[in-house]
Amino acid sequence: MPATENTEGNQQQLKQSLPESNSQRVVHRGEILHLLADPVDNPEAIEFLPDGALVVADGHIEALGQAQDVIQGLPDNTPIIHHHNALITPGFIDCHVHYPQYQVIASYGTQLLEWLNTHTFPEEMKFSDQTYARQVASSFLDELLSNGTTTALVFGTVHPESVDAFFDEARRRNLRMICGKVMMDRNAPTELLDTAEQSAIESEALIKRWHGCERLGYAVTPRFAPTSTPEQLTVAAHLLDKHPGVMLHTHLAENTDECAWVKELFPEQRSYLDVYDHYGLLSNRSLFAHSIELDNKDWQRIKETGSSIAHCPLSNLFIGSGLFNMQQAFAHDIKLGFGTDVGGGDSFSILRTINEAYKIQQLQGMSLDPLKSFYLSTLGGAIALSLDKYVGNFTKNKEADFNIIDYNATPLIRSRLQTCTTLQEKLFVLQMLGDDRAIRQTWVAGNAVN
Repeated sequence: MPATENTEGNQQQLKQSLPESNSQRVVHRGEILHLLADPVDNPEAIEFLPDGALVVADGHIEALGQAQDVIQGLPDNTPIIHHHNALITPGFIDCHVHYPQYQVIASYGTQLLEWLNTHTFPEEMKFSDQTYARQVASSFLDELLSNGTTTALVFGTVHPESVDAFFDEARRRNLRMICGKVMMDRNAPTELLDTAEQSAIESEALIKRWHGCERLGYAVTPRFAPTSTPEQLTVAAHLLDKHPGVMLHTHLAENTDECAWVKELFPEQRSYLDVYDHYGLLSNRSLFAHSIELDNKDWQRIKETGSSIAHCPLSNLFIGSGLFNMQQAFAHDIKLGFGTDVGGGDSFSILRTINEAYKIQQLQGMSLDPLKSFYLSTLGGAIALSLDKYVGNFTKNKEADFNIIDYNATPLIRSRLQTCTTLQEKLFVLQMLGDDRAIRQTWVAGNAVN
């Protein structure tokens, strides 16, 4: 049996003693939770180990099981990190976030369209400077990691330099990230406009440079229908057809004023979603953020095409956009994940995001199950991004991105958890009272990063 058991008090000493390479086998022991599928009405999808062992080697999951069974089969002197008073979970997945809006988070007093003109566009003009972009990308990624987010679908700006800077910083941290250059050829400041041809050329170059590079992926990224001409939306569809591995990432039906504007710009299309559908942008590689103002035909079409939605409760409330109809998403079996939507969202925390998601559904007569919230934050988000082959749970050979969630993060969390008698109760307390303080450690590809 392994002879090296490590307790919470000397984890840092162990981390310093491990080799720089993550090839050495390491065991993480403690309470472990992951999901094999959507847990609603499917208890077999829930794998909770009160005393579990997660075996990590070469940055991947080698084994998972009851600690006493797993550990006795390992070589002597296998390092074991024992995470006391904590829950080991897969890393969180943020399905919609804007890294260039890092500096405008928590800006006062506007709604969506005014938000863009007052806060977002002036800040995004700075990202033609790759040095500035790199500084913001570095801070942004560190903030994600401190909140336990290990994978995200990320907006850049119209500047290719912004995407290069982001991917450079993500690669340096060995993160699984998806990003894309914004395509925007009308209805924005001149300094932020490209053309349909320019967006094609620059996006093509970025795809060739970054898509599939280590753990990085590319997303074709028209900002939203009002800022792209029909010619540019056609270019976006061509890029998707030409590069079958890349994603489509954009906004959809975030508030009523935006939808009215889209109707003015595209009067021949039935709905906002129908604009994207008309130009060939719905597919199983397409993710639409927000999707608040949808009708039944829209929901059906999203399901038929296998498209995904990112629910962004923090920004929907902060900017005053509206309440997402999660019951319709569930009824149509839509691929769904959570997005913080920073900087419209006022936190990088997925725990805070699912806190607000619960409240939004309460206003609509539905109680969101904490296991379902956890699923959408991990495996569900991975499915929405077509990344479930790599991340989202602890099945064998997946990448070892995971969190250590601290049961003693705050006095209130510690006290409240003492009254819990079920897993669901524990998760709900963490969901409603947790934030970045609850993330004791984040591990990426088998290495601790904070």
